[in-house]
Amino acid sequence: MAIERTLSIIKPDGVAKNIIGEVYSRFEKAGLRVVAARMLQLTRAQAETFYGVHRERPFFRPLVEFMISGPVMAQVLEGEDAIARNREVMGATNPKDAKPGTIRADFAKTVDENVVHGSDGVETARNEIAFFFPQTDICARSR
Repeated sequence: MAIERTLSIIKPDGVAKNIIGEVYSRFEKAGLRVVAARMLQLTRAQAETFYGVHRERPFFRPLVEFMISGPVMAQVLEGEDAIARNREVMGATNPKDAKPGTIRADFAKTVDENVVHGSDGVETARNEIAFFFPQTDICARSR
């Protein structure tokens, strides 16, 4: 198995529910390490750029509005098969389809407000991490 890095975002609904620590605990229990983290309020331009791949989809505007509605926690997770492991911990995009015990099954209300975002592939992860974190802000976990 390969050591990977992936971007994770606790979305405005997760921050508002004050479950940042619970979400981090689930990442760590799954063998993932937080190697960078920051809270920020996305601007409209940042949200539109980050989710630009969905620009032509009908959910793009509501997604942007949601993502700028409050602060988010962005973090880089590292570990063996981090991308797949994070997606497993998050659960299906639609919380109704998410397995019990996943973040979305336990905390999400709807497919639109589903608490977390995670990269879906190696190249996406690389681009998404670079969007939020310069390489100098990522801390190798040597201990």
